[in-house]
Amino acid sequence: MLTINIVTIFPEFFRAPLSLSIPARAAAAGGVQYRLLDLRTFTHDKHRSVDDYPFGGGPGMVMAPGPFFEAVESVQATAPIVLLSPRGRRFVHADAMRFAADTELTLLCGHYKDVDERVAQHLATEELSLGDFVLSGGEPAALAIIDATVRLLPGAMSDLESARTDSFYDRGISAPSYTRPPEYRGHAVPDVLLSGDHARIAAWRDAQSLERTREAEARDRAAWAVRDVAIQAREAEIAAREALARAKAAKKARRRRTPPSAE
Repeated sequence: MLTINIVTIFPEFFRAPLSLSIPARAAAAGGVQYRLLDLRTFTHDKHRSVDDYPFGGGPGMVMAPGPFFEAVESVQATAPIVLLSPRGRRFVHADAMRFAADTELTLLCGHYKDVDERVAQHLATEELSLGDFVLSGGEPAALAIIDATVRLLPGAMSDLESARTDSFYDRGISAPSYTRPPEYRGHAVPDVLLSGDHARIAAWRDAQSLERTREAEARDRAAWAVRDVAIQAREAEIAAREALARAKAAKKARRRRTPPSAE
């Protein structure tokens, strides 16, 4: 059985989704159990505070390390311990397969401006992200990872072969799907899918999958090219600021070394 520990300040966020559809079916089949750990249970002040002002100043609040460490220690969690963070590596289907094959998974959900870096460096074993965007907290990302993982467990899906033909399951993007009616508002289903020739259908699906995968990869390459330009511009801006700061510091140092002129 896979045990999924969810560390959050909003345990109610998960109760309804985990009681529905595939996550609920996986639990009912004995493939997974969910443990919701409320971070506020592991605080030690009357306000049950989980955040504080950032050292060095700046906007926003930072989630303190103590409650995260104590929550994980309370269940003696073992790796993988995942911090959901926009700084993390992008979550992919291979991660879901890895988690599904394990016996325990712990998901750390941040909130507010940030999570104390010591959680990332000394508690989490990895950081994962859903993509290049920021959520209000780690809870939606945790739900996505849970769903992608538990649907691969025995008993979660009535037709496991359906999961094996999904996008990214030992393949690229899956081929398009159609159902009845064969024509809708002038849009017809491809003839090959109505032919009954299973060899031709399999070949068509493989070709469509390959074409869609190549298109997705081309989009990714274009997006990364745009991102590289933005990174280079940012690096140039930082270098210019650093050069200006060094010049100001050198000017101040020269002033301190120059004795005042005698009158």
